[in-house]
Amino acid sequence: MSRDLSHPPQKVWRWLIDPEKLRQWSPAIPDRPLDSVGAAQVQETSADPVLDGEVLTVDPPRELIHRWGPDDFLRWRIEPTETGCRLTLEHSMSDRENASGNAGGWHICLDTLTLAVDGTPRGRVVGIDAMTHDWQRLNDKYAMMLG
Repeated sequence: MSRDLSHPPQKVWRWLIDPEKLRQWSPAIPDRPLDSVGAAQVQETSADPVLDGEVLTVDPPRELIHRWGPDDFLRWRIEPTETGCRLTLEHSMSDRENASGNAGGWHICLDTLTLAVDGTPRGRVVGIDAMTHDWQRLNDKYAMMLG
């Protein structure tokens, strides 16, 4: 999943590693900045279980690879473009049963990230709130795309 953003890679990078910025758009918030390799814990909300995570690769401002829980690996790449940068997310998971739901959720999160980086934040959209942001239609669309 990719998004073209009208901001330089260095600015977008901060939105991937800083817990305070992640709190504005990301489905999971880490207990530390994701700016160095090593363990990290993540949580969606204070009512949700804490998941063990790990930052595997940090190459600012080009690539961040980390893990949430035992089987969800996320690779973020930032490439400069003429008008800013392209942000690409690759999410690998062992349980593909919910791949379309995850894709729909990431679609909404990346919309939210775009607004936040542009300076017009709307706040995180997690859990049942995603239904009011067209999650069901996105889930259905990604289910068709992913088979």
